[in-house]
Amino acid sequence: MNTPFDPETPRRPGVISRLRSSFLTGLVVVAPVGLTIWLIWTVVGWFDGFVWNVVPRGWQPDSLVNYFLGHEKFIGVGPSREPNPNWVTVNVRGVGLIVFLIFTIIMGWMAKGIIGRSFIRFAESLVERTPVVRSIYSGIKQISETVFAQTERSFETACLIEYPRKGIWAIGFISTPAKGEITQRAGNTGELLSVFLPTTPNPTSGFLLFVPAEDVIELDMSVEDSAKLVISAGLVYPNGKDPSVPPES
Repeated sequence: MNTPFDPETPRRPGVISRLRSSFLTGLVVVAPVGLTIWLIWTVVGWFDGFVWNVVPRGWQPDSLVNYFLGHEKFIGVGPSREPNPNWVTVNVRGVGLIVFLIFTIIMGWMAKGIIGRSFIRFAESLVERTPVVRSIYSGIKQISETVFAQTERSFETACLIEYPRKGIWAIGFISTPAKGEITQRAGNTGELLSVFLPTTPNPTSGFLLFVPAEDVIELDMSVEDSAKLVISAGLVYPNGKDPSVPPES
């Protein structure tokens, strides 16, 4: 006979509880892999769709393959023409991305030469004469040169700044020291740093802040680890086992 003071015997989890636990564990394993594959598949498909809409029909994979095989797309003459049943359809995902990479490499190689630079200067001179296109092109060019330039690396250091008020800290990325009119008009005697403050969970949007260098605390964690922390809303730290210990380099 049991009394109220006897310890209760722990109940074994039921079938539903075990199935739910197994499902959640499997979801943790499958979700990252599945989302990664889906993202890569989607991006590659987007490149394919963009490239094949620009490439002439005669240069697309199915047209080239059937040309070498001697297949016509339609058989017959006049109104009696009908699709060729022997026509081979080629739809290999990723070919458009390869074509885009090859085209970009060739354009970069040509732009390094004298003829390529002369042609680019001539094209830019025409763009500069077009009012609306001039503003769009200059903005996109500045962003592209900043992001893809090989001589300068952007966002090399993650940092902590007090934002939006004292006592509240936010993760930012140090861009460059402030220059020109920004430093002259700010009235600070010390150095100003350009800090990009990303938003959660989309780090591609955020705020550009000019912060005194003495108010910026540089972090040891890499920019990639800081971005993961921002995207995950504080759930993923650089060292998941012990966040107090810096990640191993």
